[in-house]
Amino acid sequence: MINKNYKWIALSCTTLGAFVSVLNGSTMMIALPIIMKELNASMSLIMWVLMGYMLSITILVPTFGRIADIYGRKALYVTGFGILTFGSLICGFAHTGAQLLIFRLIQSIGGSLMLANSTAIVTDAFPKEELGRALGINSMVIAVGSAVGPIIGGFLTNFGWQWIFWFNVPIGVIGTIWAALQLKEIEKLPEGQKLDYPGTITFVLGLFFLLLALSMGGMSGWMSPLVLGSFIGAIILLLGFIWIEKRVEQPMLDLRLFESRLLAFAYTSTLLNSIGRGAVTFLLIFYFHGIKGMTPLQAGVLLAPFALAMMIVAPISGILSDKYGSRGLSTVGLLISAIGLLGFTRISTNTPISELIIWMVIMGGGSGLFNSPNTSAIMGNVPTDRRGIAAGTRTMLNNAGSVVSIALAMATTSSSMTSQAMQEIFTGSGGAAGGIAINEFITGLRLAFGISFAITIFAAIISYMRGPSPMLEFIEDSYDNDTNSGDDYEAKTEGL
Repeated sequence: MINKNYKWIALSCTTLGAFVSVLNGSTMMIALPIIMKELNASMSLIMWVLMGYMLSITILVPTFGRIADIYGRKALYVTGFGILTFGSLICGFAHTGAQLLIFRLIQSIGGSLMLANSTAIVTDAFPKEELGRALGINSMVIAVGSAVGPIIGGFLTNFGWQWIFWFNVPIGVIGTIWAALQLKEIEKLPEGQKLDYPGTITFVLGLFFLLLALSMGGMSGWMSPLVLGSFIGAIILLLGFIWIEKRVEQPMLDLRLFESRLLAFAYTSTLLNSIGRGAVTFLLIFYFHGIKGMTPLQAGVLLAPFALAMMIVAPISGILSDKYGSRGLSTVGLLISAIGLLGFTRISTNTPISELIIWMVIMGGGSGLFNSPNTSAIMGNVPTDRRGIAAGTRTMLNNAGSVVSIALAMATTSSSMTSQAMQEIFTGSGGAAGGIAINEFITGLRLAFGISFAITIFAAIISYMRGPSPMLEFIEDSYDNDTNSGDDYEAKTEGL
């Protein structure tokens, strides 16, 4: 029997996992220049350490989400927590950039298993009318991790970059044990489900080549044979994937998800928002290290306002979305983020830190206002046996947007600079005093923020176009047996 407090226990498991996952990324981000120096790694290899993790998660999460819909969520989530923790341990023992890349890819398997299941676990546990609040709390904890991660990372680099990974290990061990003991499978998943192997294989390969082309295009040129060949391979494989999914009885990705106007536009705004803001933290670290000559700890402290604003706004927007829906809140959130990005287009070598903090707070508040309602709109309007793949698809689009965002930012900022100049600015070894392409870098930085501003405005338009309807427009009969609210929710939790 599952008591009425189980929903909060489940939320504690997923928020602790989200906290560790965010710490894993945000602490490493701030330490990248130090890691590059101490491992004597090239700029391109360090970029792959950063983007390889995101690429892997982007590719794996939808597949793991579908597997969770078939076999259940608890075992996959707990296994993922354990793998992520083990990956953190071995990352600290890397002696070369290549080793660190491989260990980060191992981490990404654990992260994928967790991300594919965490949102679905929360959606299973909470009645629909409380889902926005739950996801808002989840977003708040993610924001806390984003706020303290760079500060912790900057502090730990004083003792050696390895500690940014080892710091996560005890928290990960506790989180793994807690999830193993407390999580339950409270939804009865349909029997006779099968994994769509042809669709899964073509999807994974097609997405791999697409993301490879997008990331390599920003670093080695869009007309290089590798990039063009990857684009061609991606088109062929993804078209083949669509052809398979329309004909197979139990598809890996139910394309009917995108036939719902609400879901299609919510997913699209997720992707565009991620493209718009995915590279902001990376660019600001670049700026603080290379232009302002700050230490990792100083840079980490200055990045905190972004996450703190998100932390404050996210739970409030989640509660409001339960009452008023997602359309208005998500759209306004994107418009507010766009204002912050517009402010960053004025950045220069002499921009006061106080001004940068203002733009970070505005952007963070906008992100908090967007994320919780938009996620609630997606997860609250899919049937039980599609929540894993629905959450996986959202995560896939979010991570794919971040990969594209960083690739575009790198292409924009480095277009008029040598790789050596970029590397020296990134590590802070040249700096403004060295006069290494500083003007070109600032011009590229402004252009990158300008592109992000335009994409975010487009995302706001798409978000508003989702329409006011809060209900799923397809597979309506699924809800005859899966209302997940009110009396049905009470009966579900008391009867198990």
